[in-house]
Amino acid sequence: MPWVENKGLYILVLKLAKETTITIGKLGTFTFPPGTYCYVGQARAHLRQRLARHCRKNKPLRWHIDYLLPHVEMQAILLFPPNDTAECALAQQVAKKGGIPFPPRFGASDCRCPGHLIHFPAHHTHRILPTPTKSRNPLPG
Repeated sequence: MPWVENKGLYILVLKLAKETTITIGKLGTFTFPPGTYCYVGQARAHLRQRLARHCRKNKPLRWHIDYLLPHVEMQAILLFPPNDTAECALAQQVAKKGGIPFPPRFGASDCRCPGHLIHFPAHHTHRILPTPTKSRNPLPG
């Protein structure tokens, strides 16, 4: 039976073309090197709405990711089934592919993880992502 719930884990695959200095709310100001960034998030409800929000250009800046998104190109969204303890584990799994959590504590205000944004240098060419369980477009419309 296909997974049809409107909740779950997701990875936003993002591309930053050039070094960019960005202030990430109260977390601070960081110089982001170019490359691929994977942001691991979780929606306990309203997954479609959360992803649609991530894709919108004009929105209030609420989460760490909101400050980064205007500076990157979204390459893909990968979906995974809901699991209350898996967000941190998924971020660690992605980091083990050769990435580094950067900046520290990004997206991890409510846990003890090093961070949920994983950076891969521009020259990194290995397969960096786990296989998603759902590939259908999750956005409404």
